Amino acid sequence: MGTRSLLGLAVMILGIPATRAAEKETKEVAKQVAPISAGVGRRVPDVKSAAVDGKEYALGEALKDRKALVVAVTSTSCPISKKYLPTLAKLEKDYGAKGVGFLLLNPIATDSIEDIKKQIAASAFQGPYFHDKDGSITKSLGLTTTTEVFVIDPTRTMVYRGAIDDQYGIGYSTDAPKRTYLKDALDAVLAGKEPAVRATSAPGCTLDLDSAKAAAVPKVTYHNRISRLIQQNCLECHRTGGVGPFALNTLEDVIAHKGMIQKVVDKGSMPPWFAAKPAKGEHSPFVNDRALPDVDKADLLAWFKDGAPAGAKADAPQTRPFPEDWAIGKPDQIFQLDAAIDIKATGVMAYQNLIIDTKLDEEKWIQSYEVRPTAKEVVHHVLIWALPPKTGVELLPPRARGGEASGFFAAYVPGNSFQIFPDNFGKKLSKGARLHFQIHYTPNGTATTDRMQIGVKYAAKKPETELKVFGLANPKFEIPPGDDNYKNTAEIKLPFDVTLTGLMPHMHVRGKACKYVAEFPDGTTKVLLDVPHYDFNWQLGYKLAEPALLPKGTKIIYTAWFDNSDKNPANPDPKKTVKWGPQTFDEMLLGYIEFHMTK
Repeated sequence: MGTRSLLGLAVMILGIPATRAAEKETKEVAKQVAPISAGVGRRVPDVKSAAVDGKEYALGEALKDRKALVVAVTSTSCPISKKYLPTLAKLEKDYGAKGVGFLLLNPIATDSIEDIKKQIAASAFQGPYFHDKDGSITKSLGLTTTTEVFVIDPTRTMVYRGAIDDQYGIGYSTDAPKRTYLKDALDAVLAGKEPAVRATSAPGCTLDLDSAKAAAVPKVTYHNRISRLIQQNCLECHRTGGVGPFALNTLEDVIAHKGMIQKVVDKGSMPPWFAAKPAKGEHSPFVNDRALPDVDKADLLAWFKDGAPAGAKADAPQTRPFPEDWAIGKPDQIFQLDAAIDIKATGVMAYQNLIIDTKLDEEKWIQSYEVRPTAKEVVHHVLIWALPPKTGVELLPPRARGGEASGFFAAYVPGNSFQIFPDNFGKKLSKGARLHFQIHYTPNGTATTDRMQIGVKYAAKKPETELKVFGLANPKFEIPPGDDNYKNTAEIKLPFDVTLTGLMPHMHVRGKACKYVAEFPDGTTKVLLDVPHYDFNWQLGYKLAEPALLPKGTKIIYTAWFDNSDKNPANPDPKKTVKWGPQTFDEMLLGYIEFHMTK
C-alpha cells in the first residue's frame, strides 16, 4: 500500500458500522473508543474553503493565535445536530475568551442556505460556518457523523475526537449530560495535559464517504506525519529517561534505529498488543488498544523506503507532555519495600515475593495508583495483591486455589504503570491491609538495586461502585514433555449480574495463546478476548471501551494453550513435565477479570 491520507482512512471506522441497522438496539449513546483507531494524534489537513459569510478560511489560519480549535460537524436536517447547536454556542462563548476558536462544518449538500442562516442567527454562534456541498472537506477529515467534534492544537494535531457530551443520542434525550467530553478535553488542553478521554463515537446521522470528492494527499514526511506516529505509539517507552532500550525523540534517533524499527513493525511485535484484530468495519473493543493500524504501518515503512524525508520543521507537532514525577499527581500515600533488593548483573532471578504492612488504621478507597520501581530498567513486571491483616501466622504468597478470589490489587508493566479510575469508582484497601509484591527482575548486564513502591490517591468519599478483580485459575494441570499445544481451561458461573470492565491473562514462558468466552444462560456465546499469540514479556491488561453486562448464570470460560516443545525458544526444559508454580520455569493458568456489581 502506498502513502495516502491517513486521517481520512484510519478514522472511517469510527462511524456507525454498516451492521448497525440489523441490531436490535434502538438507542445509541456515545461510547469510548481507542484513540489510535480514531485518528487522535495525527495531523489534520489544512482544508480551505469559503464560509457561509463569503470569506475564505483555512484551518491553519483559524488556529493563528489560538490555544486550540474546535471543528464541530452540524446539519440543519439532522435532529441531533440541531439539539446540540445551543450547546456549541455556549461552549464557544465560555471558551472563546480562553483562546479557543470554534467553527461549524455542515457536510449535508441539500441543507438550504436559508435554513443555515436561520440556525446561525437563532443559536448566536459566532464562528465560521462551512457548507461542504462537494464533500471535499468531509473526505479530507474522514467525517463519519453529523455530531462529532474535533479538538485541534496549534500544530494541527488532533487531540480529541468524538461526542460533545452524552445528553443526546439516537433514540433518547436527557435533561442534562452526565459526561461532558468536549468540555473536559478543552480543560485538559488548556492545562497542558492530555484529555482523560481522547476519543468516543458520536451518535448522529451517518455520512457516506464513498460519494465524497477525493482529497489531495500531501507527501509523507517526518515532521508532518511520522513524528506524530512515533509520538503516539512509541515515546511512552522510547524517550529520554524512558524504559525502552533506546530513545526515539528525534529524527536522527529514528533513522539510527531504522533497521530495528522496520523489523518489529513489519513483524507486528511493536507496539506491543496481542489481542486479535476486530472484524472488518468494527473498531477495537479495548480503549487501550496499541495495535498499529495497517495504514500507519504502511506509511511508516513507505517513508523509510522513500529515504525518510524530514519535511518542513513548521509542520512538526507540539512536544508531547510526559509527567516528570508521578503520572497520577502527588500521591496521598506511598508504600515502599522495607529494603532495597539486590539485582545481579547476569543470569536470571527468581520471583521476589515481599509483603509490607500498610498500617492503615481505617478502611481506604483508592481513586488511582501508580507502581514505581527505582531501577525500572531491570523490572519485567510486578503484580500486587491486597492481603488481610496479619493474624499471627504469615500467609503464603497468594496462589489461585480452585478459582477463589485472589485479592489482586495492582500491576506494573513497562509503559503501563498506573491506573486512574473513573469518577465514583474505586478499589478498597481494608483497615490493616498488607500489600504483597511479586516482582520479576531481568538482569541487564549491570548490577544494581531496586526498592519498589506504589503511590495511591484516596477518594474523598466512598465511591458508588467498587471495582473488584477475580482470578479464573486451574492449578491442577500437568503439561507433558514435548507437547506443543497443551490445552486446559478455568471457568466460573456468575452467581449475580456483573459488569465486566477489563481482562488480564497470565501465563509463563510456555504460554502460547488464550481466550476468554462468555456463555450466556440462553446458550449463546461471545468472545470477550482472543489472544492468538501470547507473549510473556508483556503482561498486558485489556480495558474494555464499553463495559460488558453479564447476567447471573453466565459462564466465563478462560482457555489457555501452552507450548512445551523444543520449538518454543523460551522453553527452559522441553523434557520436563510442567506443573503450576510461581517461577517462570513453572507455569500458571490464570485469567484475571476486573468487574463490578451491576446495579
